[in-house]
Amino acid sequence: MELLKTFTRLIANELHLSEHVVENTLRLLEEGCTIPFISRYRKERTGGLDEVQITGISNRREQLLEIARRKQTITKTISEQQQMTPELQRRIDDCWDTTVLEDIYLPYKPKRRTRAQVAREQGLEPLATLLLMQREQPELAARRFVTGAVGSVAEALRGAQDIIAEQVSESERNRNTVRSAFRREAFIQSKVVKAKKDDDEAQKYSDYFDWEEPLRRCSSHRLLAMRRGEDEGFLRLHLTIDDQEAVNRLTRNLPPAPPQATSKACRRLLEEAVADGYKRLLLPSIESEFMNQSKERADQEAIRVFAENLRQLLLSPPLGPHRVMGIDPGFRTGCKVVCLDAQGNLLHHEAIFPHPPVNHRMQATMHLTQMVADYHVEAIAIGNGTASRETREFVEDSLSGERDIPVFVVSEDGASVYSASKVARDEFPDYDVTVRGAVSIGRRLMDPLAELVKIDPKSIGVGQYQHDVDQAKLKHQLDQTVESCVNLVGVNLNTASQHLLTYVSGLGPQLAQNIIDYRREHGAFSSRAQLKKVPRLGPAAYQQCAGFLRIANGTNPLDNSAVHPESYHVVEQMARDAHCTVLDLIQNKDMRAQIDIRRYVTDDIGLPTLTDIMNELEKPGRDPRQQIEQFHFDDTVATIDDLHEGMELPGIVTNITNFGAFVDIGVHQDGLVHVSQLANRYVSDPTQVVRLHQHVRVRVVSVDLRRHRIALSMKGVQQ
Repeated sequence: MELLKTFTRLIANELHLSEHVVENTLRLLEEGCTIPFISRYRKERTGGLDEVQITGISNRREQLLEIARRKQTITKTISEQQQMTPELQRRIDDCWDTTVLEDIYLPYKPKRRTRAQVAREQGLEPLATLLLMQREQPELAARRFVTGAVGSVAEALRGAQDIIAEQVSESERNRNTVRSAFRREAFIQSKVVKAKKDDDEAQKYSDYFDWEEPLRRCSSHRLLAMRRGEDEGFLRLHLTIDDQEAVNRLTRNLPPAPPQATSKACRRLLEEAVADGYKRLLLPSIESEFMNQSKERADQEAIRVFAENLRQLLLSPPLGPHRVMGIDPGFRTGCKVVCLDAQGNLLHHEAIFPHPPVNHRMQATMHLTQMVADYHVEAIAIGNGTASRETREFVEDSLSGERDIPVFVVSEDGASVYSASKVARDEFPDYDVTVRGAVSIGRRLMDPLAELVKIDPKSIGVGQYQHDVDQAKLKHQLDQTVESCVNLVGVNLNTASQHLLTYVSGLGPQLAQNIIDYRREHGAFSSRAQLKKVPRLGPAAYQQCAGFLRIANGTNPLDNSAVHPESYHVVEQMARDAHCTVLDLIQNKDMRAQIDIRRYVTDDIGLPTLTDIMNELEKPGRDPRQQIEQFHFDDTVATIDDLHEGMELPGIVTNITNFGAFVDIGVHQDGLVHVSQLANRYVSDPTQVVRLHQHVRVRVVSVDLRRHRIALSMKGVQQ
């Protein structure tokens, strides 16, 4: 209870939220409620917080819990050393900042045997204290400490200086002094490792062979690029500040010399100890701390960009349940073609060879038109990889005399990963990876979300240095993003795969598999209430998942909506008061317009929930995703050699980074629209201007044929 109050106060202050809604949200999280469930079905208790705000509360709660566990370890360690005092315990209890907490703990932290520890064992700590008091001639004071372990006055003074140097490095005041200098003035320097300068692999880091900039201005993508170069052995990174000024500041933190001091020798020895403590102990520690902090910030930004791109990709417009032909294009190996029914089941597969070097174009045309007719194909999906554009032209030429069948180009990112995965092998044990890849392409057109959840998000190819960031934090954020998207859209209980069900609020892999097994044994679900019969799916899991699962054509029309079963009685009461059925309420706008929802407010259900219910009755089970659109590249441009400065072209956004957006313009090499070229205004975040797979028009700014780089602009281009 005490922790809950503390967490509530801290989080409310940090996130600028009321303590009441933060406490309620924390209680819901402690009860095991998921973020999507809290966001959608507990608005009265959270004051209408959205998923982003609830996620912020949840993440900060986890951080505070980790700090609480660390404080227990620190308290136990200091107590075992019998050095705990009431004041020290109070400082630890009141501290919720990791950096400050570690500074408090540093003097007591078990460490390897240091020079200062050796000096203490030799009995030189009193001499260090005498030097700090600056009341005696150091040589005279040191003579009293020359013993068997200490052979000379010089050794005694060096040992005392080692103790003072360690005290300087462990002082909270001194550490904060140096931290302040790093915050204000630290520069990050990158130098090439000369022995590897001429390595071909090193050339991709040539921009950073002799690079320097203020650390506070170093963008996340530059820092991660330099860190990767360092990890691969091509670069060496270093943080710098004005060392002499830092030592001067630390020296001013020393105790002042007393008025009766007769010698400057003590002061000189102290200043030497300060300089040694700074250079040998304090500087490496703070430099490492700031390197780690800057890496954490860069990771956080890269993960944010990746998560946003993933969200946009997962929420790409679906074609819906149509009979689709999926084509994985290729030149030498041919085009792998599959035909799928409206539920995505594989009906037929074969390979055709319309392109060089085989070039059986007439035969390929005949086979293609035959498959379209035999399997009543309603749409065609072509992967955007090698030979994509040529395959689209072939398909459109082949079907020019046929009925109008829309042709779409879809992203292949991660398709090869899926086709070789256990999920794909379990689903298609009798087919090879080429068939599985073509099936994935076809299904991505029908429902991108349902297909992409089968792939590790890191393999989808919409990230920025995703292999260089903290992998645990990346996985946590991406899993949250997938869960958010799945529950935003909702899931058809009778057609969803085990993988898709896994991300539904309150489920997980085992319950998802239990649902699949129950469905296989008992047939399709006719009501949400049947979920209670699924083994191990108890009341808590049912409460969390039921509202996000849809049943089309079930016994209760509300089962195909986002209205939660716990609120069915409210809709049923509305229907009784209107002298009609629930289905009538859904179908009749005039009847709904006559309902005064304020009449149905109770202690448990307020206006936010009632408003959501009315919106859902208007369009039950509506899909929040946009409508899919066809796209065509410019017919006059096929390769990078066809480009020239100034030409305007249509393109598709394939990836978004902090420094801009990559756009496919149909020449087998994406161009970059730098963030400064996205709009006629300052843009701090590219996602404010473009979204993944958006259809845009761009102007060619420059073409570097040698390095295969294309610079594009959207400034002044009519969209």
